[in-house]
Amino acid sequence: MPKPSAADEADIAACRALLCSGSRSFFAAAKLLPARISGPATALYAFCREADDAIDLGEDPRAALQLLHARLDAAYAGAPANHAVDRAFAATAAQFRIPKALPEALIEGLAWDAEGRRYESLAELMDYAARVAGAVGVMMALIMGVKGQAGLARAADLGVAMQLTNIARDVGEDAAAGRLFLPLDWFREAGLDPEAFLSAPAATPAITGMVRRLLAEAAVLYRRGQAGLAALPLDCRTGIAAAGRIYAAIGGKVAAAGYDSITARARVKGREKMRLALRALGDALAFSGVSEEAALPANAFLINAVAFETPEPAGVVRLLVMFERLERSQREASSQLPA
Repeated sequence: MPKPSAADEADIAACRALLCSGSRSFFAAAKLLPARISGPATALYAFCREADDAIDLGEDPRAALQLLHARLDAAYAGAPANHAVDRAFAATAAQFRIPKALPEALIEGLAWDAEGRRYESLAELMDYAARVAGAVGVMMALIMGVKGQAGLARAADLGVAMQLTNIARDVGEDAAAGRLFLPLDWFREAGLDPEAFLSAPAATPAITGMVRRLLAEAAVLYRRGQAGLAALPLDCRTGIAAAGRIYAAIGGKVAAAGYDSITARARVKGREKMRLALRALGDALAFSGVSEEAALPANAFLINAVAFETPEPAGVVRLLVMFERLERSQREASSQLPA
């Protein structure tokens, strides 16, 4: 079977233009990735961005979801819609053998956004973050050639860490739009009514305590994600380390503001991103092995999707066939022995 071809350069350029207005952190990190990776990564992020915008900004989220599923089906059938993003994403998914279950998980998370779902516990919030960010982390890892389950699990950790940071940063912005992602059981523990908070968002000690708690969870996952850098090709490590540092720095800005993400929105400016990228150069060489910690329960289905669709190496198949033949010959020899 011929190897799938890479996405067309003109389609990648169109994807890049789509992202240039609102994905500054992605571009800061993408500049540090080799060209063979930054192009496919741009196609992936463009598809994710369009999917997110279709649900978040569209007038009819249900119709948008149906269209997204149709676009995904067409892309995986090898007949993408006649649009640069769809063509580039379809080529990238085929070239890097990205299981369809991964973008499907992303779309499921976006559907939860569309229905205004709230999350009873941190575990449920992790389920959401796994879909909208862990899945992207695993797809990026596949583009960079990661095969082992430990490396994929660390990529998913990093994706979830970034999503938790986004949620912590956007508490006020989300509340103004009637959205709430902080776990409901945290409100009960604090004796707060979520609806009362949404009606008058304020950075009370209870709310800033929740933001601090969420960023503490993210910090653990950043450390786990960083322990997967060694699974990446050497020329990819700085870009991914930079992405992790930039997003973690957003959480640092929130912390420096007393965990108040309601009064103002935390931002990491250009010069600071450059400094973080320079520090990421050291991260690229700091780890010689990959942490073998099990995947987060919320991320396990993503790792399993890759394992299920990845064929066994030819050598493993030959070994299994050899053992099967040996076992069969032993059974036949046993059957010929006198009773």
